[in-house]
Amino acid sequence: MIKKLIKIISVILILLITAVFYLSFFGVKTNKLNDQIINNILKINKNINLNLSNVSYLLNPFDFTVSIKAKNPQILFKNKNLGIKEVQTNIALKSIISDEYLINDLKIKTKEIKINDLITLVRTFQNSPQLLILDTIIKDGLVTGNINLNFDNEGNVKENYKIKGSVKKAKLEILNKVKLQNLNFNFDINKSLYLLEQIDMRLNNIDITSSLTEINKKKSSFFVNSEFQNVKQKFDIKELKLIFGNLFDNIDFRKIEFSSKNNFSFNINKNLKLNDLKVKSIINLNELIFNGEYIKLKPYLPNFVEEIKFEKHKIAINYSKNKFNIKGNGKISLENNQDNLSYQIIKNKKNYSFDSKINLKNNSLIIDFLDYKKKANLDSSILIKGSIDENKKLKFNLISLKEKQNEILIKDLDLSKNFKIIDVESFNIDYENNNKILNKINLKKNNLNFIIEGESFDASKIIDNIMDNDDENSSIFKSLTSRINIKIKKTYIDKVNYINNLFGNIDYNDNKIDNLKLEATFANKKKINFSIKTKNKSETITKLFTTYPKPLIKRYDFIKGFEEGNLDFYSTNKRGISNSVLVIDNFKVKEVPIFAKLLSLASLQGIADLLTGEGIRFTNFEMNFSNKKNLTTIDELYAIGPAVSILMDGYIESKKLVSLRGTLVPATTINRTIASIPLLGKILIGDKTGEGVFGVSFKIKGSPKNLKTSVNPIKTLTPRFITRTLEKIKNN
Repeated sequence: MIKKLIKIISVILILLITAVFYLSFFGVKTNKLNDQIINNILKINKNINLNLSNVSYLLNPFDFTVSIKAKNPQILFKNKNLGIKEVQTNIALKSIISDEYLINDLKIKTKEIKINDLITLVRTFQNSPQLLILDTIIKDGLVTGNINLNFDNEGNVKENYKIKGSVKKAKLEILNKVKLQNLNFNFDINKSLYLLEQIDMRLNNIDITSSLTEINKKKSSFFVNSEFQNVKQKFDIKELKLIFGNLFDNIDFRKIEFSSKNNFSFNINKNLKLNDLKVKSIINLNELIFNGEYIKLKPYLPNFVEEIKFEKHKIAINYSKNKFNIKGNGKISLENNQDNLSYQIIKNKKNYSFDSKINLKNNSLIIDFLDYKKKANLDSSILIKGSIDENKKLKFNLISLKEKQNEILIKDLDLSKNFKIIDVESFNIDYENNNKILNKINLKKNNLNFIIEGESFDASKIIDNIMDNDDENSSIFKSLTSRINIKIKKTYIDKVNYINNLFGNIDYNDNKIDNLKLEATFANKKKINFSIKTKNKSETITKLFTTYPKPLIKRYDFIKGFEEGNLDFYSTNKRGISNSVLVIDNFKVKEVPIFAKLLSLASLQGIADLLTGEGIRFTNFEMNFSNKKNLTTIDELYAIGPAVSILMDGYIESKKLVSLRGTLVPATTINRTIASIPLLGKILIGDKTGEGVFGVSFKIKGSPKNLKTSVNPIKTLTPRFITRTLEKIKNN
């Protein structure tokens, strides 16, 4: 009996072991439990259904679970059918026996399914605005994945899930600006770390690749760290503008070609808000061409073709929060000639600092207000260091130009928004200008005042600019209130003439000269004095006196051969209107084209010949005139000499219109007329007088370059002419 019992038990054990062995290695296939499995899935999410047709069961004897595997099942939800390659789960053996079917884990291997369908599936478990946005911007793409999920006793997914897979041919579009196409990558996702590997994509027609992107979950946000690169290629400028917005609105790009290696990291919260962005990039800029017309380089680069080209630049970019650092160097072409450029720009919050150097050899350079020109093929270097603050105030800590023995150096130059000078610490120049004149002076700040001193300076360009500029508000300073002390050994007023020992000071008050006093001597020891005095802050008095006026008159092209004489100028300016008197005594001129034409038309050829020969002498010249903006009104111009006298008035509208009229009388007529005055004539002239007509009246009118002159004989001199002549004779 016992033997039989042992046999029965042994057979049962063998059958049981065989069954366990078979179920553990081969399992069984049946559809009888499909309904129970589907019902358990519905308990997790009622919106999801499974279509199971080929289900196999495999026993796990060591943990007393049953592994259930379904081949090619279908997930049904919202009229969508997701193709699944395999679904596998483990169910505790006792739960099957007790008919509870508690799922321990779930493994899903998908076929290629649409990304949007997957997002829709995820939204059935947990919907959120972020998933809705993601569903909106993703236009196309396929995903495959292996999903491993574990569940607790209540059917909730544990946090030790793992998801691996790949994305192919994804297409995203953000606000019709950023277009991402042909996105491919592999992913490995668990509770706190998302890895994206072997990424390649086309962003607005820019090919980009990345070996690795890490996404770490930290509480309620994600930390993203990635590196990507793009191969050298030509870019469509329009596509770049879509990415960078209005950053390049003021730059007219013609061509851009570069490759780059980039690393970036940032935090993103559940509301898709980015913060703590950090970017490091190395850019190999092969070529960048843009229209530089708006930069206005033509006055400084005479052969500038309005196109700037950067070639073979290596650029390092670092960005973190409010800090931005860009550093680079390479070739720059400004006039179809290459030179070397290095630069660094640092942004800290709203403040910028910059440091640049250009080795200028093949390009020429002109600084017009200094009358400086560097010719092409001469080595020179330009250093510029400075900053721009949040109020757009520009400061140059250093501007340096060196070319052979020539040097221009500016330190601590502060400029306003409209490029007016606010302050400057020092300004040193040591160069030979276009006139082959050495300019060697320095300006330095002394408390609130300035000192200008030096060996030699060519002021002709500055004088020309002042005389040609009618704008009273053309000061290069924003608001200058300082005293400028001047001491220069030799100062040129034109290419040939100079003054020695220029000495004095200028007091400025809010950009206006309050007091000026300068004195110097010419090479022939003759003096010149110039002064400006503001009276009661409303009236300005200007005085100029010299015993050598020739260099001052010389700059007026319509007068040639001016010699000798003394010049005395006096002017008052009140509320923008100036009244002036110019007196020149004992001088002669050889050529005045308009004057010569008057003499010729008046049939006074003998005097005209004298003018172009030895010159006509004048004992007195006096002009009373006023200025208001661009209009000069000549109240009276009177000149008297041994050969001829002139009385004239009229007006001149700057660069537009000249309108003058007057009387021209030979000296013989003046003598005869004065001699006819009883008693006084005999005392002044004597009994004998010359012969000739009384004189002529004339008119001069037209544009400065097209003056028309007319004359008419007169037989009676006006009382005004006789009176002015008598006054001059008495004074002499």
